[in-house]
Amino acid sequence: MAFNEDTRVKIPTLLHLTRLGYTYLSLKTAQWDEETNIFPRLFREAISRINPELEPGEVERLREDVSLLLNNEDLGKAFYEQLTQRSGTRLIDFENFDNNSFHVVTELTCKNGDDEFRPDITLLINGMPLVFIEVKKPHNRDGVLAERSRINARFQNKKFRRFINITQLMLFSNNMEYDNDSPEPLEGAFYASTSYQQAMFNYFREEEPLNIAALLRPENDDVETAVLRDNNCLIIKNSPEFITNKDADTPTNRLCTSLLNRERLRFVLRYAIAYVKEKNGWEQQVMRYPQLFATKAIEQKLNAGKRKGIIWHTQGSGKTALAYYSTRYLVDYFQQQKIIPKFYFIVDRLDLLKQASREFISRGLTVHAINSREAFAQDIKQTTAIHNDTGKLEITVVNIQKFKDDPEVMRVKDYAVSIQRIYFLDEVHRSYNPEGSFLANLEQSDKNAIKIGLTGTPLLGKDSNSKALFGDYIHKYYYNKSIADGYTLRLIREAIETNYQLALKEALAKIEVEKGKLPMKDIVAHHAFVKPMLAYIVRDFEKSRTTLNDLSIGGMVICDSSEQAKEMFAQFQANYAFKSVAEIPGGYDAGILMANKAKNAALILHDIGSKEERDTWVEDFKAGNIDLLFVYNMLLTGFDAKRLKKLYLGRVIRDHNLLQALTRVNRTYKQHRYGYVVDFADIRSEFDKTNKAYFDELQSELGDEMEHYSKLFKSAEEIAAELEAVKDVLFQYDTLNKELFSRQITEIQDRAQVLALKKALADARSLYNLCRLFGFNELLQRLPFAQINALYNEVDNHLAMLNLKDRLENQSDNSGLLNMALEEVLFKFVKIGEEELKLADELKDALRRARETMTSNFDPKDPAFVELKEELERLFKDRNLKEVSQEEMKHNMLTLNKIQDKVREINRKNRLLQTKYEGDIKFVRVHKRLVENGAISDNERRIFEALRLVKQQADDSVMQNRNILDNDSYFERMMQRSVVQQFHQAQNIKLTPDSTRYINQLVVKEYLDEFNGVTPW
Repeated sequence: MAFNEDTRVKIPTLLHLTRLGYTYLSLKTAQWDEETNIFPRLFREAISRINPELEPGEVERLREDVSLLLNNEDLGKAFYEQLTQRSGTRLIDFENFDNNSFHVVTELTCKNGDDEFRPDITLLINGMPLVFIEVKKPHNRDGVLAERSRINARFQNKKFRRFINITQLMLFSNNMEYDNDSPEPLEGAFYASTSYQQAMFNYFREEEPLNIAALLRPENDDVETAVLRDNNCLIIKNSPEFITNKDADTPTNRLCTSLLNRERLRFVLRYAIAYVKEKNGWEQQVMRYPQLFATKAIEQKLNAGKRKGIIWHTQGSGKTALAYYSTRYLVDYFQQQKIIPKFYFIVDRLDLLKQASREFISRGLTVHAINSREAFAQDIKQTTAIHNDTGKLEITVVNIQKFKDDPEVMRVKDYAVSIQRIYFLDEVHRSYNPEGSFLANLEQSDKNAIKIGLTGTPLLGKDSNSKALFGDYIHKYYYNKSIADGYTLRLIREAIETNYQLALKEALAKIEVEKGKLPMKDIVAHHAFVKPMLAYIVRDFEKSRTTLNDLSIGGMVICDSSEQAKEMFAQFQANYAFKSVAEIPGGYDAGILMANKAKNAALILHDIGSKEERDTWVEDFKAGNIDLLFVYNMLLTGFDAKRLKKLYLGRVIRDHNLLQALTRVNRTYKQHRYGYVVDFADIRSEFDKTNKAYFDELQSELGDEMEHYSKLFKSAEEIAAELEAVKDVLFQYDTLNKELFSRQITEIQDRAQVLALKKALADARSLYNLCRLFGFNELLQRLPFAQINALYNEVDNHLAMLNLKDRLENQSDNSGLLNMALEEVLFKFVKIGEEELKLADELKDALRRARETMTSNFDPKDPAFVELKEELERLFKDRNLKEVSQEEMKHNMLTLNKIQDKVREINRKNRLLQTKYEGDIKFVRVHKRLVENGAISDNERRIFEALRLVKQQADDSVMQNRNILDNDSYFERMMQRSVVQQFHQAQNIKLTPDSTRYINQLVVKEYLDEFNGVTPW
């Protein structure tokens, strides 16, 4: 029986979606607009039902307008705005969501000229393809990452713009549970928004108790049979594997239930998608699951009569974005009650006010700026919610300092108009002293206001406890989950080397001798103190760039005082900075060799430069144009720069401020697994004290779940323990002799054992870099790190060989062989001129098109196809091509294009036959073999008519009794009778005994191969 991606994941998912209320639609009889993949009939019926006032001509014009919107270079923003508009003609009925139509199709081609791809599953809402799902079988090579790489390549292709622009949500799954220890999403079921560049995969962990019995319709045998018949998989209907994979609790089906049940899909389409204006254009974002559940938790609190509470989400989890999403949701929530909501985002610093304003504006909110206490007093008393004439959603961003002085000036007294004020209070661990006037005046400004506190580090002290001030927690998302979900990284604390400590003591002694006893504030800013500290930082930073193999990472130095920061910056400018390549000793070539050097820096203090200049320096750092930032108090909170991976901590920071500062380096960036904190101030005891307070709080909140909590820092002890675990896996093998190691692993045929060995060696490689970085020399002696890369490559090659043997022996994955043979071709060129690079891109593109065209062929035994495949293999038999000249590249492209044209024609004819046989490729192959062989001296039409009847009888027999395929001889006798009956008796085609036997063998083999999971490749 077929045991592949389709039968194990795709078809069970299709059936699960039908139970969620989607109607399965066969593409064999359907019609759709190939330019947009909109289904006109479904679109007309749904739009006319939702907008009964529209004439048929107006509905058709609306579809044409939608098609035009999809041409925009805006990632579908204009289309999304029309999709979700709240007045006028509607594309979706959000008020009565069941009034829409819901269909599911499979293998709907996204096609533009010669370029095409086919998502495994596409969901149509009112005939529009708004969601697609890509599935892989469990334990597939490269996991879900392979699909992410593929979809990124497709979405960078401008020919697919319309299909990208209409898609609102993408799901990717290899039907496995999440591996929370993996730095990349290899296993599991993920969701993403679209992108012209790189799609970001999001984990989804259900937090609400879903009523599965109410959400899922009962299994429908007629629907199941229709889906299986349409996909020519009737043979799997009663198999135990298929029954297992239909379970609603598989990872893929769970994700579909969570995101695609009607109520959730309504929520996602209307509230969970945001367009963010970035420097390089629009970026589409989708709610992370903690943001989704936090928004719904706010609603639940309001329904329960609660007026305030705290959302405790770890740093880096997107709290400003959460406020934006919640604003969109709460507008509808209150308007349903005929209440006008007014939103305020309260910050405690001017830089955070500007940052929050920028984030809201980039998401399309109209931000109302409050520049004075009087302006705020006037604003809060207004009984309208809109300060602009565009009708857009808006929010007022205000510094808490406006809540001071005379509270009567700002107190709301008139509630005649139905106004509800909602305060989002950012970072409720700061500046909210219960004894001060700010907090009291905030409370008094509108006693009816809803107050939602946002924090990653709530105050837990007895005097200023955030929970006591702002109410119970509405929703929690702490860093253990954030790390497991890949949104933030664990941290590595690096102690200072002994030689630096000695240099520091010498500097201190010298300062005291020269100047007498000075205050510590002056000592740490003294040039003799700063000099060795700065030298250590620069050397360590440059070493890290080399060790981590990433020249793009940036660093931040948190100084002990503003005076120290100024001195450190001055010394850096004098001794380390290069403003241009021309200033580097040795010229351009030396500059290339010094690429890992820290070449420039910026000093960020409140009294240095103007606000505009500081903003420019910060943006330059984020863009990679500045290597190091020297700071004192600024940028320790609310500053997000993904490339910031080295934090040099020059002073003790206490309580919640410590975690705020530490997590400046915990953002995900490229392939990095950690953020690094170089600890000059020895913060261990302070961190332990602070973290214990949070752990105690979490213990009271989470109870037994605490035992599963991970630590923010990864310690040397943990590294040593992981090394021991690696040693346990490797001890059986000779890791000192690569040749013997290669022979030993060749004897392993158990794929799981090879995977475990590969993971151990991968862990060893990662640990090796950490040991080098920290100077853990004693740990370096525990494993033969010099051999690790070579050993890893041997294991990886052996695993690839096992995978290949598995495919060849079991033939369970037909397209994989050609993909493996052609996808990883490496190109080397004699010249590196502009013309050569352009030709190289064209050659790679031609290869990609040829590969995709060939892998879409389902009849590899076609003699014409075999000849073309051999020609392609001769062209790329080496896979690692030797040096290629311009002429050779042009010749290769010409050959590739000819091969592609011929294969495309073969595929075209195959598709015509496939349609005739209702999509059953088994009988397409039988038909072609009969025509090629000349075993029957009759015309092709009559051969088809006879085979169609044979197919109908065979399918009916298998449906009635699947077990007949367990008895080869019985099935063969039964099919022989059918062949004779349909060819000879029904169509009057004369058969010889040999031709009868040949036809029967072809038909029986196709059925038995399908039953046994054998494919023609």
